[in-house]
Formats: sequence, structure tokens, C-alpha cells
Amino acid sequence: MSSKPIVGYIGLGIMGKSMARNILKAGYPLVVHNRSRDAVDELVAEGAKEAFTPAEVASQVDVVFTNLPDSPDVEQVALGADGIIDGAHAGLILVDNSTIKPATARLIAEKLAEKGVLTLDCPVSGGDIGAQKGTLAMMVGGPAEALEQVRPIFNVIGKTITHVGDSGAGQIAKAANQVMVAAQMVAMGELMVLAKKAGADPEKVIAAIQGGAAQCWTLDVKPERLFAGNRQPGFKAYMQAKDLGIVMDTAREYGVPMPSTAVHTQLFDAMLQMGMAELDNSAVIGVLESLADIELLSK
Repeated sequence: MSSKPIVGYIGLGIMGKSMARNILKAGYPLVVHNRSRDAVDELVAEGAKEAFTPAEVASQVDVVFTNLPDSPDVEQVALGADGIIDGAHAGLILVDNSTIKPATARLIAEKLAEKGVLTLDCPVSGGDIGAQKGTLAMMVGGPAEALEQVRPIFNVIGKTITHVGDSGAGQIAKAANQVMVAAQMVAMGELMVLAKKAGADPEKVIAAIQGGAAQCWTLDVKPERLFAGNRQPGFKAYMQAKDLGIVMDTAREYGVPMPSTAVHTQLFDAMLQMGMAELDNSAVIGVLESLADIELLSK
């Protein structure tokens, strides 16, 4: 593969658009496709080329990335009519940055292998900030040789790149990641609500515990936004709920008890029922505020 392969990117949401932009800024020729037009127009204005179907993207590029909401979306874009499979050519590499079921990742890899395509399931973590700064953690499943071919592109969008194992292994790692993320978001909400209702200043409580054993990414990044009244994504609550659904499905499939994750899943599902689906996953504090009958920013 030449030093600057042609790259395609399909799925230009909060994360995908920033990741595609970083690839473009690094000097890679970029072909983009997305259902809604605004993100496409934005990147075309910055030098990308537009394609109108996933097949059209695949036929023009050496590496095609996808970043889509859920397993059925990725399967449709990869294997459906006018999908990547219809534009596939030997030597093409598919990198899926979506968070989907491990079984779906394995199915797509098997079907595309018949066309000479190598597939990497490569979900990411780090939120919109990590996507913008190119500091995402990347969890990779699939052939090592494919990873080595695309590693220079990965270095543009990620800071930590870990080859976890064969196809599907990246998605298993992401499921594990989302177990911890959900636990941190819920714990942060609980401790803030507890501090507030028990009569302590939550901002000072956070400052007091950030440097000790409670230190974590969530406490480093999220409180400042919450204390400013900003509950916008970030990482949308309905996506966190979707990911936890994948976690619980996988746990059932393998007979793994996950009692605390089950409760966290219920809390994120409650966010959706309470009209908070489009808010940040840290806004799960809103469910806890409602249960405790107190507001974080109330005087």
C-alpha cells in the first residue's frame, strides 16, 4: 500500500465526522458518504470527495471506515444492496469503528473475505473530545496484517491502538469498556447527588476526591461540564443504552452474571423514557436527581 492510500469514511456523526476530518487533515485523499447532507457538505468544502452509496465509496478506495449507530446499520451498509460488498475489490480493507455485536462483526468479516476484503472491527473510546483531538483508544479485532497496513491512518485518529485478537475481539473489548464507562457515570451521579442532598458542595467534593483512589477519566472530564449546566453530548445517552444492551445480550449468551451492569442498564433505559435520549451519558445524573428529589445546580 502506498504511503497515502485513498480512504473512505461512511457515517459522519459526532465521532465519525471528527475522525474523518483528522484523516483528511493528515493528507489522505478522502471519499465520504452519509445519510444526512450537512456533514458531507462540510467535509467536501474542506477537500473530501462525495460518494452516494457505500458501494461507490468502496470501489474508489483502499481502506473504507464505517461508523454507524448499531449492528443492523453496519450489516446493511456492508452487505446490503449497494453496500460495500457490491463495490468490494481484492485488497480492500474495511475498518468498522461502530460499536456492534461481536457476532455481527464476525459475520461481516466472513462474507467480505469471500471478496478478498480484510475486515477489522475497531470500536473506539474517548468521546467527542478524543475524536477531535485524535487521542481515541482503539480496540482492534481481525487480521494482524490488515492492522499493520492501516496503522499509519490509525495513528492519526487514535493514541492507544491495541490488537485484541481475531474478528469480534475488538467488539468484546468495547463491551467491557462500556461496562466500566456506565459504572463511572452512574457512580459520579450518585456521589454528586449524595453530596448535594447531605449538605456538602459537590464541586468541592469532586476536587477533594479527584486526586485519590477515585481518580478516573470520568471525574477528570465530566464534572466541569455538569457544573456549568452543560448536559449536551459528548456521547449520547441512547447510544450508551444501546451499547449496554449489547453487553447484556453478550452476557446472557455466555452465561455471565452482571448484576451491577443490569442496574446501570435500567438507569440508562430510564433516561430514554424521561426524554433524555439525546443528552450526554453523564446526564444519567438526571435520573438520580429525580429519584432523590434534588437538582445538582439548585441553590
